[in-house]
Amino acid sequence: MISIDAALAAYAQHARPLPVARLPLRDALNRVLAEAPVASTDLPMFTQSAVDGYALRSADLAAAGDAAPVDLTLVGEVAAGAGALPHVGPGEAVRIFTGGTLPPGADTVARQEIVQRGDGVITLTRALPPGEDTRFRGEELQAGAELAQTGTRLHPGGIAALAMAGIGTVSAYRAPRIALLVTGDEVVPPGGALLPGQIFDANGPLLHAWFQARGGAVPEVRYVPDTLEAVISALRDALVDADLVITTGGVSVGDKDFLREAAASLGVEERFWRVAQKPGMPLYFGQRGQQFILGLPGNPGAVLVGLEVHAARLMALLEGEALPLPLWQMGRLTDTFRGDGRRDLLARMRMSVTADGVALHPLGRQGSHMLSNLIDANVIVRVPPGEHPAGAALPFITLAD
Repeated sequence: MISIDAALAAYAQHARPLPVARLPLRDALNRVLAEAPVASTDLPMFTQSAVDGYALRSADLAAAGDAAPVDLTLVGEVAAGAGALPHVGPGEAVRIFTGGTLPPGADTVARQEIVQRGDGVITLTRALPPGEDTRFRGEELQAGAELAQTGTRLHPGGIAALAMAGIGTVSAYRAPRIALLVTGDEVVPPGGALLPGQIFDANGPLLHAWFQARGGAVPEVRYVPDTLEAVISALRDALVDADLVITTGGVSVGDKDFLREAAASLGVEERFWRVAQKPGMPLYFGQRGQQFILGLPGNPGAVLVGLEVHAARLMALLEGEALPLPLWQMGRLTDTFRGDGRRDLLARMRMSVTADGVALHPLGRQGSHMLSNLIDANVIVRVPPGEHPAGAALPFITLAD
């Protein structure tokens, strides 16, 4: 048996980022950058108005005041996207809209709220400094600037930032090809007909929903009977092109637990089996070349822990993420909580943010076969062995939304 930290280190030791591909930016959501993208243009691309107002020369307003109003003659209009621009000379102004290019001769903008407008004339009673309500070319970044580091996962805001900088394609690590196998003669997909001794399957829907929440392709779940021949056949098929096979059930020491034997028969090298954690101790990690099998126990609570702590780590490594999961944060217990006697307990809790910091609220029904507390849980808390008083600081990770 190895520790949780040793298991996480083993993934990093053996898993390498997948090959790199060039892809259109529109297809890059949730992908991890393999090359730092560089801006192709200044941002803003040109000096422009930040408001709807009037472009003018600040020198014309130097003496403006309530007792000394200044009249300026309107000589044109500039909307966002306008091509030809009027010139602003002494005593002149141009109507300008947000995003419009600051016309030649003008060096500042008067927002329309401070302007009195007449027939072809505007009047101001206050001075304005150069650059008022103006966005200057390149003030955010300049062409050639590095926008993100290698290993950055692209979220919608990142896609928008790259698009505005003129980037149409990116180099990203290939998304892992995943195969999902749910073993067990006793499980029936929800809505099916149950025979005596059978139960509705939670693991298949859990796997499907977990990958759906992560974004990207959602692998199909395959159900596998509890025979050695069936497990070998399912693994053989999965390993034809999968980078990572995730299984549930069949990894303990029962007469129907065939995963380790089946994997070995297909040339998969066992990297470890059993982790000092509760739930999910009989966890299997195997490797064949750069293909991996992560075998999770069959109890749904253990599957959840395996996905959030172990599968997330392994996938982040394959995807080339710079900070592979799990990213532990710290919070404080609101009540006394007893851990396991020998192993780290990965407990489902409710996290809230208070004036005093992050609060961790213990929940009941922590058994590995129980899932009902997941309606309220939003974090998994790593609880060392022993009893921990209210106020004790413990590490946690947030559950996938």
